[in-house]
Amino acid sequence: MIKLDRLVTVLGGYGVELVVAAGRDAELRSVAMHDPIEATPTRGDVFLAVGVATAVRAVELAAAAEAVAVLVHADAAEEVRSAAERSEGVAVLAADRALSWSLLAELVYGLVFEGRETESGRGPSDLFALADAVAAATEAPVTIEDRRSRVVAYSSRQHDVDEVRHSTILARSVPEEIRALFTRRGVFAHLAESDEPLFVAPSPEHGLRGRTVVAVRAGRELLGSLWATCDTPLPRHRAGILQDSARTVALHLLRSRVSADLERHVESELVIRLLEAGPGSAATLGKLGLAQSRYRVIALQAHADGDQHAAALLAFERATTGFGWSRLSRSALFGSTVYTILPCGEDPRPARDWLHDVTAHLPGHLTTVAGIGAPATPDQLPASRSEADECLALHASRHAGPPISYDESWDQVLLQRLRRAAASGRTPSRGPLTDLAHHDAAYATQYLPTLRAWLQAHGDLPTTAGLLDVHPNTVRYRMRRMHQITELPLDDPDKRLAMLISLAVEDGPG
Repeated sequence: MIKLDRLVTVLGGYGVELVVAAGRDAELRSVAMHDPIEATPTRGDVFLAVGVATAVRAVELAAAAEAVAVLVHADAAEEVRSAAERSEGVAVLAADRALSWSLLAELVYGLVFEGRETESGRGPSDLFALADAVAAATEAPVTIEDRRSRVVAYSSRQHDVDEVRHSTILARSVPEEIRALFTRRGVFAHLAESDEPLFVAPSPEHGLRGRTVVAVRAGRELLGSLWATCDTPLPRHRAGILQDSARTVALHLLRSRVSADLERHVESELVIRLLEAGPGSAATLGKLGLAQSRYRVIALQAHADGDQHAAALLAFERATTGFGWSRLSRSALFGSTVYTILPCGEDPRPARDWLHDVTAHLPGHLTTVAGIGAPATPDQLPASRSEADECLALHASRHAGPPISYDESWDQVLLQRLRRAAASGRTPSRGPLTDLAHHDAAYATQYLPTLRAWLQAHGDLPTTAGLLDVHPNTVRYRMRRMHQITELPLDDPDKRLAMLISLAVEDGPG
């Protein structure tokens, strides 16, 4: 279930202030709204003081409603404090009058009702309890899946099920080969068009027992499916129970979607505020439920032929799967890039592990590129974001390989910056390197590669010859000829450094 601390965190993103706290671990299970017609207020853990003239009166009504917290409109915090002092045990949250009650009510109802757990404590909603009830009524193990065949909930009764059901629950997703089988059999086509239960015959060669499946739909929109394991078609009355249950499941999935979208919206705004060096980073971290620590910023892009926007949304959805309190990371979708703040020290491996987990669950037709910024304090997060952006661009230029971490590849990032400068015409267009390049192009000589190897070997002839796989005398000859073709200032350390950098830039992405 949701606790007062979570409610405060989310509402804080909209500017609601906790004026008086009464234990932020208090559990919230119900909501009550002020009704001026009723003689006594309805009981509820969160009391919405809609239309109440004063903060004093709002707190009095909340106490009568036995509320844990009261949400009031108030112009001055002092007014609320003085009112709260008259009623011990009620947390008081003050909202600016610019925030409409319709928005506040949507936020509170969405959080409190979607935050209620089952008695078994297995999840953030009662879908698991619903799955148990359907399994008992149909006398069959049950799973609830979304449109992408990902398991949303399952009944506790799963004994004597097949290998496919075991692997589906463990991986929280139907195996690809079984999805392909269902596609060939027309199962998904049926779910898209019909609300009637469908029996899916067993397939022993795939380790699959029979199933009865029914679409979970809201209006015309397919939200998911409800599956019951059975070796033969369910009797008519049990199939009817399954079909009726699908309507209840649809309501729960809709509530879950609204709550998740709300969480993502608030989280995204707060993350962007941190990455853009907004004021009060410590307060913003608190609203995100994060402690003062060192973080890395991860930049992730997903691409699909002809539909980059959908690919980015899929990546963002995966990055924010699960409720905030169950995730170490916090993410935002900004343009086509998913930015994630992850508690991470000097070792970038946790960031790479996080990326692997996210990308492994994306559809196979998507391609991803990513960059990891260096460790940063909260105030340094904008710099870590810039580093992550540059690492992402470098990863994209390589078209392969693992995600790039700034602290391990800062030299390549620097060269990438210089390449961009060169591409915009901000590097010298004439000089010894240009002269040698023209000579190599005209006479098929190898002076420029020889100079590069000589500079990399710090002028050591045997090492240079080894790099080029030629005799040291060949290197001596080429060096003499280069001095005849152009003015080659190899005695000047600054010019040697400039030439080495220029040659490294011309090498292109490594």
